[in-house]
Amino acid sequence: MKLGFVSDSLGGMKFETMLDHAVRMGVSGVEVNTCGWSSAPHFDLAEMLAHPDKRKAFANAFAERGLDIIALNANGNPLHPTDAVQGQGLADTIRVAGSMGIKTVCTMSGLPAGSADDVMPNWVVSSWPPETQAILRYQWEDKLIPYWTGIADLARENGVERIAIELHGNQCVYNVPSLLKLRSAIGPVIGANLDPSHLFWMGADPLLAAEALGEAIYHVHAKDTMLNAPVQATTSLLENGSLMDIPARSWSYITLGFGHGEEWWRQFCYRLKMAGYDGWLSIEHEDVLLNSIEGLEKSVALLKGVMPAARADYKPQDI
Repeated sequence: MKLGFVSDSLGGMKFETMLDHAVRMGVSGVEVNTCGWSSAPHFDLAEMLAHPDKRKAFANAFAERGLDIIALNANGNPLHPTDAVQGQGLADTIRVAGSMGIKTVCTMSGLPAGSADDVMPNWVVSSWPPETQAILRYQWEDKLIPYWTGIADLARENGVERIAIELHGNQCVYNVPSLLKLRSAIGPVIGANLDPSHLFWMGADPLLAAEALGEAIYHVHAKDTMLNAPVQATTSLLENGSLMDIPARSWSYITLGFGHGEEWWRQFCYRLKMAGYDGWLSIEHEDVLLNSIEGLEKSVALLKGVMPAARADYKPQDI
């Protein structure tokens, strides 16, 4: 496996300073945010799309430091009913990735409205009352499948081999069954960006999710979640309080090791290997209590201690 981090983890820094910190911390690459729910401080998508020299200079900054561009990340809701910019951002990210020879684009599935007359996204997380099923049929059959059929075609046209969809709340694809459903409908260009932090707060088990996804894992975000049991006891894990008020929340995204210890992350890495995944672990730092550099350094140190890096070479002796 190889270790890197998401560029927005150091989003307050200038581009080259961020890369210099990557070298100092001893990671091998950086995943770059391009649009959507990120202001993309290190990547001007419109300029990169329009100017080959900008793309070349961007890639050279990585190469000069011995770093890889892990993937481009167009996170957000590309199926938002009133915000077409997010969908355009994903399409443009795929075009730029193709022009730069980047084979993986990370994104989210999107969440449409509940009907053709709605203007707000609608996330269905229960099977009752009956209108929930009508909403799901509309979202999947009228919106999601047609949209992703076109995006898959665009990816193939541009040489992007893997679209890694993050299993994320407030999206149509948020767990293993919904990811496999979309992959079955669209084809193997669709795979998972397995981020355990989201599965934690939704009550799933990332270790078993890795096993269930198997060859469909195309990317991994390394992010931890603290489950705040005293608050959870009265509010459940359905949490809509401020992300900045960690003591008041039933769960929060925090630095690796502060929610689940080294032993859990060791098991996670091994489960990924068991599932056939030997790719990137891309740290996504979103801890509001720890300094970004300190949190990232602690996360890097933890993963360096537990992740397999060399190829397996054990063979039983002939006896």
